[in-house]
Amino acid sequence: MTVTAPLVLLEPEDAIAWAPFHGARPICELRAGLWRIRDRWEATLGVATSAILGDNNIGFHEIDAPESRLVEAVHGPLIVARSDFAPAGTRMSLGPEVRRLTAGGITVAWIIPEGETWHADLLGASQEVDGILLRGSFDLITALEQLLEHDCADFLTGPTDPLPTQTIVLGDASRVRSSGAEVEPGVVFDVRHGVVVIDHGAEVGSGTRLEGPCYVGPGARVLGGFIRGSILGPRSVVRGEVSATIFNGYANKGHDGFVGHSVIGHWVNLGAGTTTSNLKNTYGTVRLVVAGRTVDTGRQFLGSLIGDHAKTAIGTMLPTGTVVGAGANVFGEGLGKYVPPFSWGASGDVQLTEEGFLRIAERVMPRRDVAVTAERRASLISIFRRLSAR
Repeated sequence: MTVTAPLVLLEPEDAIAWAPFHGARPICELRAGLWRIRDRWEATLGVATSAILGDNNIGFHEIDAPESRLVEAVHGPLIVARSDFAPAGTRMSLGPEVRRLTAGGITVAWIIPEGETWHADLLGASQEVDGILLRGSFDLITALEQLLEHDCADFLTGPTDPLPTQTIVLGDASRVRSSGAEVEPGVVFDVRHGVVVIDHGAEVGSGTRLEGPCYVGPGARVLGGFIRGSILGPRSVVRGEVSATIFNGYANKGHDGFVGHSVIGHWVNLGAGTTTSNLKNTYGTVRLVVAGRTVDTGRQFLGSLIGDHAKTAIGTMLPTGTVVGAGANVFGEGLGKYVPPFSWGASGDVQLTEEGFLRIAERVMPRRDVAVTAERRASLISIFRRLSAR
C-alpha cells in the first residue's frame, strides 16, 4: 500500500532524558545518524510531515520546520509516528490492513483511517520497521554509531568531484564523495572503515584528517585536526580532535581541544581548548545527573550533551556525561555535571535575563547569514520562557 495520509510526529514527554534539547527544539529536528529523525520518517513512509505534536515546542520557528501543535485529538486519515524512534530510512510498503508500526513489539507509529481518532492505546494489525528506539539524548550517539556508515554509503551512487592531486587517500579513493566543495592539498582521507562525504559549499583545510564514516555538511568549514566517525552539520566550523560526535549545525569549534561522543546543539560556541571527557576512570557506564535526577545511560563512552546557544569559555574541561542547558554560558568555578539553561557561569547560581539572551543571539546568528526576523525572535522568547520556568 502506498502511503498518502499526512504524517505528524509525536514528541517524547521526558524532559530529563531528553535534556538539554527538550523544550529548545523538537526532538525530531535532531540528527540520528546523518539525517534528522523527521527526515528518516519521511524517507521511510514517503510522505512529508505536516505537524509536530508536543507541548514542549509551542512557538518554535525555523523556516523548514513544520508547525508545532499541542498534543490533542487528531483525526484520520493520518500517520502518527514517534520522534523518539529513528527509522533506518528504508522505504516501506504497508499492507492495507496495517494499523501500527512496531519495533521489537513496541508501537512506534499508528496509521489512522479516515473518521477515526488517534490515541496511544490503539491496537490493530502491525508491521515491523527497522530502526532504533531512543531512550534519550544520549542515544543519539548510539544511532550515530549504528546508522552513519550506511547513511554515508548512500552517497556512493551520486556525483563526485575530483580531489586535488596532493591529497592522501587511505583506501579506495572512490569512497571519498565531494560535490561542490573546496578541498585544499594536504588533506588526508581514511576511508578504510567508511565513506567520507563533503557536501556542497563545504571547505576542508590543509592539515585535516577525515576518517570515515564522516559527513561534512553544506557550508561547513574544517580548519584542521583529526575528525572521525562524526557529523559536522551545515555552517559549522570545526578544528581539533573530534570523535563520534554530532554537530547539529551552525556551531563553532574553531580551535584545538578534544570533543568525543558528544551531541552539540545549534549555535553552540566552544571556546579555545574546550575538552570533553568521554570515558570514566573506572571504565564503567556513564550516568547523567539532570536537575537532581540520575539517568543511567548504559553507555561506556559518552562525552557532553550541549544545548542550543550554549557557550564555553577558553580552557573549559567538561567531565564525562556533562549536560549543558540551552543558552548557558560556562565559565568560572563550580562546574559540575549539569549546567541549567541560561546559566551565567558554570555554577548555575546566576541566570541570563531574557533580553541578555536575545541580545547575544541577535549578534551571533547574522554571522552565519541567518536573519533574526520577528518570527525567529518570538521563537527565541518562547524557548527562554519555557525553559526558565522549569
